[in-house]
Amino acid sequence: MKILLAVDGSLFTQKMLAYLTTHPELFGPHNQFMVFTAVAALPPRARAAVGHDVANGYYEEEAAKVDGPVLAYLASNGIRPEVKHQVGPAGELIAKAATDGSFDLVLMGSHGHGALGNLVLGSVATQVLAHCKVPVLLVR
Repeated sequence: MKILLAVDGSLFTQKMLAYLTTHPELFGPHNQFMVFTAVAALPPRARAAVGHDVANGYYEEEAAKVDGPVLAYLASNGIRPEVKHQVGPAGELIAKAATDGSFDLVLMGSHGHGALGNLVLGSVATQVLAHCKVPVLLVR
């Protein structure tokens, strides 16, 4: 099975990873994984002020802050995923990546860093559910 792991470094990402690694019968290393991180875009004026190279460096650093601990945790559990990040609105990018990449499943936490905004279900999770044509498993 081809599984997209949508991560943002939040507590719910950690819970999703714990769920993934404690269910090897479903999510063991026999599957193909991709860790996907959506990085929020800088405002256009800020991007223009700092320049293309500095902005791209910032995006790389922000993605690495999230991906580093995730990749270390997965490696300690025998999982070596592909890694991808994109800049823009998280919900739309996750849904598009899942569809375009022909994934069988999206696995993500039910909330991210903005969990106070939507107490029942995070706004990114809501957007993914609304736009994704691939089954989504939310871990709470």
